[in-house]
Amino acid sequence: MHDAHATPHAPLLSARGLTKTYGPTTALGGVDLDVRRGEAVAIMGASGSGKTTLLHVLAGIVTPDAGTVTLQARSGARLVNDLREAERSRLRREELGFVFQQGLLLPELTALENAALPLLLAGHPRAAAEAHAAQWLAALGLSGLEDRRIGQLSGGQAQRVAIARAQVTGARVVFADEPTGALDSATSAEVMTALLDATLRQGHALVVVTHDADVAARCTRTIRLRDGRVQAVPAHGASR
Repeated sequence: MHDAHATPHAPLLSARGLTKTYGPTTALGGVDLDVRRGEAVAIMGASGSGKTTLLHVLAGIVTPDAGTVTLQARSGARLVNDLREAERSRLRREELGFVFQQGLLLPELTALENAALPLLLAGHPRAAAEAHAAQWLAALGLSGLEDRRIGQLSGGQAQRVAIARAQVTGARVVFADEPTGALDSATSAEVMTALLDATLRQGHALVVVTHDADVAARCTRTIRLRDGRVQAVPAHGASR
């Protein structure tokens, strides 16, 4: 379902002049980027090009040395890098979703408990949180597997649990860091389909860091980083 309060062409996430250095190394050298509703943006580049740093800065995990990140949150525009850490943590919990290469799921919890975790951390009643998480697991083809622990699932199934966890709060932007990197090509394609469908059909946005050209080709557009700088940004609306 699309956000009824959305402004059609306004970016959900907007970055301007992002810089970040670690000692003598420039991780980001002045990055501008807009991410719009209903689009998937792939970030590519060689190891050390700044891809993961950019994702972490956009998500408010890392604070840039200079520049701004603005998120169109449900409550209005928020300047992410000006927020206190507690406010950034709350913003990540309520407005953003995350899918990582290994899922970062908790092995001692069931698939259902993992998927419901963001809602439980936000204070929702357990029954309501698990009911909503179960709906997402079912939508991602995991009906009947709710009570399995992560070690009892295949790699592709575990990544679908991670996708469900990223979606349960209604995250407006989902960040995925090499979400198919540990999967074979067929499973990778299935997981990417699930991730794109789950995010974009709601009118939300997906930002994917990947080395995989096949994954990037599934996205709306691709940006390439080299030494912390954007090399090319194809026109918005390029064919997927």
